[in-house]
Amino acid sequence: MMRFGSYVICTSPRSGSTLLCKLLAATRVAGNPASYFHGSSVEDWLDELGLPPGTSAPDHDVLKTAFGEAARLGRDGTGVFGLRQQQHYLEFLREKLAIMRPQHRTDKERLESLFGPMLFIHLSRADKLAQAVSYLKAEQSGLWHVAPNGIELERLAPHREPIYDFDAVKGCVEMLTDYDRKWEQWFRLEAIDPLRISYDELSADPKGTLRHVLRRLGLDGAAADGIKPGVKKLADGTSQDWMARYRQDLHAR
Repeated sequence: MMRFGSYVICTSPRSGSTLLCKLLAATRVAGNPASYFHGSSVEDWLDELGLPPGTSAPDHDVLKTAFGEAARLGRDGTGVFGLRQQQHYLEFLREKLAIMRPQHRTDKERLESLFGPMLFIHLSRADKLAQAVSYLKAEQSGLWHVAPNGIELERLAPHREPIYDFDAVKGCVEMLTDYDRKWEQWFRLEAIDPLRISYDELSADPKGTLRHVLRRLGLDGAAADGIKPGVKKLADGTSQDWMARYRQDLHAR
């Protein structure tokens, strides 16, 4: 089986990517996958990477620094680079890849020239309503991730009670559906046949899914032994209530 030097988790919000990233990082053999190219400006990237602003340097030099630091962080001393890429920031990444590697014709060639032979993983969630409700609840409440013991891992805003909004849920369902469509378009454009993983299978069998990904990377699947999920589901009675109300409202319109 081919040994990959890198991988990218192609995903959208609330698809289980934080769980998968933490599982892979915990093995200590598969890098430290994260959203190193998060945002729609190079300044966003530099901030995400913990680098100082590079406004006085030429664009190519700033990008070289950013990609180099991402490679270092994403490998985390393991020799395998891991990346999580959200769909809504892919286009900006493509633009910067073209600046860095104009001699290559495709995004895939440009990525592999920077990070090595790459496995593309499409992590998606079939139930778009559940995904949309999860996204809106997190956005409204400010709480995005919780550890298995209940300790908050990621809070982006002070707490406020989430409020059901039919139009907001509908718009989010459409947005997330469009993200999946755009990923499929990009895979076809780049002639990529990704490893496909669903939220449901990852949630039901995180260790088995991790072992499968490791083996596809050409790594020892036994590295998954003893690894436990690092995040807890946030779905609750409120989530179920919103979904039921949405289906009822949708049917009535």
